[in-house]
Amino acid sequence: MTAPTLAAPLAESLDAALPQTQCTRCGYPDCRSYARAMADGEADINRCPPGGAEGIERLAALTGRPVRPLDAGHGTEGPRAVALIDEDWCIGCTLCIKACPVDCIVGASKLMHTVIGPLCTGCELCLPVCPVDCIAMVPVSGTRTGWQAWSAAQADEARERYAFHRLRVERDARENDARLAAKAQAKLADLAAHSKLTDPAALQAKRAVIEAALARAAARHKPAPADEA
Repeated sequence: MTAPTLAAPLAESLDAALPQTQCTRCGYPDCRSYARAMADGEADINRCPPGGAEGIERLAALTGRPVRPLDAGHGTEGPRAVALIDEDWCIGCTLCIKACPVDCIVGASKLMHTVIGPLCTGCELCLPVCPVDCIAMVPVSGTRTGWQAWSAAQADEARERYAFHRLRVERDARENDARLAAKAQAKLADLAAHSKLTDPAALQAKRAVIEAALARAAARHKPAPADEA
């Protein structure tokens, strides 16, 4: 296990100061990655539109860096909005469900989907994946923006839901790889048992391909070091 870096405590503090919308507008895959980049000096503190001006002030206080205006290249501060699915147009493709980082969209394949409004972080990641454009973002905070439209309790819940989402996705991937590996092994055993693959060299080559695939799958699911989790 890799030892935590000196920046790890600062990264934890910065992550706790972010709104946890997991919107990726900062240019990083999630809030934790952005916090780590700031702690390592690789990213500026003014790249989080959901946190807005107040969020920048919080990050400035933690890092000792000067307060700067929000970088417009990453978006603008605005009222909080939640996703709303037009149920008459939803085709049940499940793409929005897969894109949601906090699992706030419920539904099933070929069935209508619904957004659980109070759990939606307004990340907008469901918008570009919808093939029929049946999702709209609806403002729900009036004139309140940034942290005035969000709360520490909501951020904590979003962080927990995102962590569960990641665990679920990783679990599903492991289970899928296990199913595919079992099928591959069964096919190889069947070929060998019925002498359909009689050439020892060909059989060994086939086995090597399967073992390499299994090794790649295992590497994908290797636990991350403590400072990267």
